[in-house]
Amino acid sequence: MIRKMDDSVSVAPQITPEDVADIAAAGFVAIVNNRPDGEDPGQPEGAAVRAAAEAAGLAYTEIPVTQAGFSHPQIDAMVQALEEAGGPVLAFCRSGTRSCNLWALAQAKQGRDPDVLIAKGREAGYDLNGLRPLLEALSGKA
Repeated sequence: MIRKMDDSVSVAPQITPEDVADIAAAGFVAIVNNRPDGEDPGQPEGAAVRAAAEAAGLAYTEIPVTQAGFSHPQIDAMVQALEEAGGPVLAFCRSGTRSCNLWALAQAKQGRDPDVLIAKGREAGYDLNGLRPLLEALSGKA
């Protein structure tokens, strides 16, 4: 269920602590959790995923995105997490959509072309067209 966005970031639906060893074996060096705890009954707590990630030698960052949408601090935190990772990152949420969206927003904020980001999203199975105005504004290509 892992979908590659580019050479440095892939996204996935909910992972479990038991998935972390396979994630590390696949070459990822960091995990970004875009789910708030308690969003769904039965989802693993972020602390459990963090413990598994750290035990496997992976960096772990929580940037929860709720139904309220995306904020500049979340986008900045994603930029920072990706820059500090020093290798491939796996970001996850319930379906992978919020992680894909936050990746695209972070990339746009760094000046990446919205058309390229939308195309990469489409290739991975995500529709980023609804974010186009924000992607253009963040990238300075509006």
